[in-house]
Amino acid sequence: ACLIIRLALAETFCLKCGILALDEPTTNLDFKNSQALAQSLLNIMHARREQKNFQLIVITHDERFAHLLGQREHAEYYWRVTKDDKQHSYIEREAIYDS
Repeated sequence: ACLIIRLALAETFCLKCGILALDEPTTNLDFKNSQALAQSLLNIMHARREQKNFQLIVITHDERFAHLLGQREHAEYYWRVTKDDKQHSYIEREAIYDS
């Protein structure tokens, strides 16, 4: 229930600004709840698809979750940030695969 409340608050606060940013949203969630969160975010993306200024920013280490969100009907690509052995960051654009 707490997750639903947090998501509802986030959705409400981003109505006018159009940006919804989530930092590690699946921390402490089991797979079933991660799937439910992904589906809720997909529903939000679907409802906001006509809003020109809407952006969803998800920062996560959970690749399964990212793949649940990464569907071509909602986005064209995503960005992967990695570090090399010298701790230099690299940003790579990656295609969204069909699920």
